[in-house]
Amino acid sequence: MVSKRLMACWAFLDALVLAAGGVCIAISIVYRKPDLLMNMVITPSILTAGMVLGISLLVTFMVSICAIVQKNHVTIGLVVFNYVLLIQALIVLVVGTYIWFPTLKERSVFSRAWDALSDQDRITLQDRFSCCGYFNASDREAIGGTFCTLPQVTFLSALDLTNDNNADFFCVKPITAFADYTLNNVFTTIYGFMAPVICLLLASISVIFKRLEDERFKKIDAKRGGKGFV
Repeated sequence: MVSKRLMACWAFLDALVLAAGGVCIAISIVYRKPDLLMNMVITPSILTAGMVLGISLLVTFMVSICAIVQKNHVTIGLVVFNYVLLIQALIVLVVGTYIWFPTLKERSVFSRAWDALSDQDRITLQDRFSCCGYFNASDREAIGGTFCTLPQVTFLSALDLTNDNNADFFCVKPITAFADYTLNNVFTTIYGFMAPVICLLLASISVIFKRLEDERFKKIDAKRGGKGFV
């Protein structure tokens, strides 16, 4: 029969898939709370993709339970489950890549996001990061708040833009830094879900072969009158 160690490994990996699904759904719900900067970086489309991924992982877990509880000589359930795991791996890859791709062009991506903000939201971010405008002090700035006042805009507009030290006064740097950190953590975590999915696929294949081997020996034993090989 299938060894207890192999089944324990299979069950542990299956539990990891379940946990991954729960994490995806939980994060997709928590990140929907009102937070100007987080909502700017983690868009509704990313949250929807995370929710889809979480639900698909939970469905994969439920398929695994249906497959593993079948009788020892019935392996079709595990075969179907393996195909489900391959599809699941593809979903993980697609969602992870969808979130990773914007990190390749963050300055332009969040420039458009900055455009979509209201003046009050821009003032909120300018006060939060002590910055003014996006690429420079006169680039879509919103006058107001405690930092980006009219005298401050006049002063910052005269700064040498080729000096990297002056970049701290403009919002592109802190916003893209936050976005880079956040998105890198998100897509790295999602790509990490590939490990339990692939390992579970390998464990499932091992269980199938072990069950087939057990059935083959049972048939041989039956032909010998049930006396075994010794």
